[in-house]
Amino acid sequence: MRYEPLPSSFFAGNREELASRLPAGSMLILHANDVFPTDGTFALHQNANLFYLTGVDQEETVLVMTIREGGWDEILLLRETNEQIAIWEGARLSQEQARELSGIQDVRWTDEYDALLEALVPSASMVFVEANQHPRCTCPVETRNARMTKELKEKFPDAVLKNVYEIMADMRQIKKPEEIKALKKACDITNEGFRELLRFIRPGVGEWQIEGFLANEFISRGPRKFSFLPIIASGKDTCVLHYIQNDKRCEDGDLVLMDIGTEYGNYNSDMTRTVPVNGKFTPRQRAVYESVLNMMTYAKKILRPGILKSEYERLVRVFAAGELVKLGLITPSQVAEKPSDPPIVRKYYMHGCSHFLGLDVHDVGEANPVVLPGMVFTVEPGIYIAEEGIGIRLENDVLIGETENIDLLGDVPLLPDDIERLMAR
Repeated sequence: MRYEPLPSSFFAGNREELASRLPAGSMLILHANDVFPTDGTFALHQNANLFYLTGVDQEETVLVMTIREGGWDEILLLRETNEQIAIWEGARLSQEQARELSGIQDVRWTDEYDALLEALVPSASMVFVEANQHPRCTCPVETRNARMTKELKEKFPDAVLKNVYEIMADMRQIKKPEEIKALKKACDITNEGFRELLRFIRPGVGEWQIEGFLANEFISRGPRKFSFLPIIASGKDTCVLHYIQNDKRCEDGDLVLMDIGTEYGNYNSDMTRTVPVNGKFTPRQRAVYESVLNMMTYAKKILRPGILKSEYERLVRVFAAGELVKLGLITPSQVAEKPSDPPIVRKYYMHGCSHFLGLDVHDVGEANPVVLPGMVFTVEPGIYIAEEGIGIRLENDVLIGETENIDLLGDVPLLPDDIERLMAR
């Protein structure tokens, strides 16, 4: 393995918590993600909920749980390896390896799946399956869970099907110590790669070359991939929020905005830095940078237990209005039209400041939660001045603590003087 697996007790504890939330007499059927079809081989991106409950990072895996009064039974189904699979794809988990990894003792091969459902589904009061309800998810391609749920309806038309998504999303909002350790490792690798990158950026370098440099820095330290398709945007494209072409050369005098991150053991980092291509901010670039930095500092200060997420976002926008006035982008009279939440702010700061982070980059959870200890959020304010070709976003990952927050990316260079000093190397 490229990463140190989480202890089986972590996954067992998650299954215990899930079982306590499901009614007696019910059952759960949860499938791995598909491997994307191609004429070659794409890597599996595992179903986060299945990983959270089993620790298994292998295709065609199925978790079946049956809930009874005072307890539950659990069965893990695996794709059985054979000589051909071993030759062409490499060995798959043995049943004993899966037991050690997941803590599930009843491990079988997937050829028992149909018979198992015939035995269990008719007597279940309801069957919990997964349908992705993430607000950012669009699924034009049918997922394996959706496909198998459709088959389940056809074979067992009388079965009562329920979606486990909201239960799992609620469980995953609060990160356990094992998860925080993995998140911190992903953040540390991001920090190391970014520090090396600062010596590499210079006028004439291609955005794609920055992406390639980071890929080497990240993957050589253990991760399999970026957490998401990286944004390497220079010049006027710093004002394009989800720019992913990464196909231009970085010009002298411009900024380059990098929204990047890597994963470690399926847990993700998410960081944004904006730096001067030539290593020296212009006075205007520095002024905008410092305003965004002020926004970040304020946001981290108020993102504390007890605040409602929507109220936090509103307060950040109100604070941003003051920074935009200082920069001469808006006027006090425009702010005064609605000081409680000035609409004019969205001309230059049009996205939210924070989202959950974990097994998914935009991790699951309530749409508008009360902030609680153990949650992990990004903090990513920005100011985008399209008419000046200046877009600056800064982003760190923050663990909400009982007495104080912990910035998981707190060691990454952030102050403009530090950026310039490191780039001067």
